[in-house]
Amino acid sequence: MPEVLDVRGKFCPLPVMETAKAIARIPVGDYLEVLATDPAADPDIKAWAKRMGHEVIKSEKLPDGTLKIVVKRLK
Repeated sequence: MPEVLDVRGKFCPLPVMETAKAIARIPVGDYLEVLATDPAADPDIKAWAKRMGHEVIKSEKLPDGTLKIVVKRLK
């Protein structure tokens, strides 16, 4: 089960900053599930993951409008 980071209600740059801190705490190969409400979180986290060498496995909008972004730590 992936670790869950809830950054709902927080706005740029906090979702990316908190994602960076949280992914550093999980083992390489594990997943971090980010829950966000800031629409900019999706492109921002995707760009950050690519730049840092991680992989966005899934990005979806839940029925309540929450963004769920799953990031795999690769290094």
